[in-house]
Amino acid sequence: MISNELPLTTLIELATEELDDAQRTLGQAQQACTEAENQTQSLIQYRDEYRSRLTSSAQAGLSGANWRNFQTFIDTLDAAIDQQRRVLAAARHKLEQAHVVWAEKRRKLTSYDALAERVRQREQIVVARREQRESDEYAAKIVRKRNDTSHD
Repeated sequence: MISNELPLTTLIELATEELDDAQRTLGQAQQACTEAENQTQSLIQYRDEYRSRLTSSAQAGLSGANWRNFQTFIDTLDAAIDQQRRVLAAARHKLEQAHVVWAEKRRKLTSYDALAERVRQREQIVVARREQRESDEYAAKIVRKRNDTSHD
């Protein structure tokens, strides 16, 4: 084990935890965005259905007071839709931010993993060279012993 392995392992563990946290945040942001989209669509659908009812009622004959009530309610729905669209825009913005953070954490972990792999490869080279040197020294020792015993 080389001296850099422990700090690098710690960095990888921390980066993994950060990525897990970022992934949870991204999932929550995605869920909030989906819910906001669904609620926006529900409000729009409800308003459209209510407008259809207004049209049908107007064709059947509608008093001025009822017309104002319908129109006031539609205006209220339009205001709710506008507010919900702002909520949706904020949710989408949070989703984009969460995705940026997640991607940055992923790149960080990938970089640490690549660095760890290079460290492991260097260590393997050092070990292989040491084993080769030991093997060469052993072979040379055997040759010297043979030469020494053949000269005796």
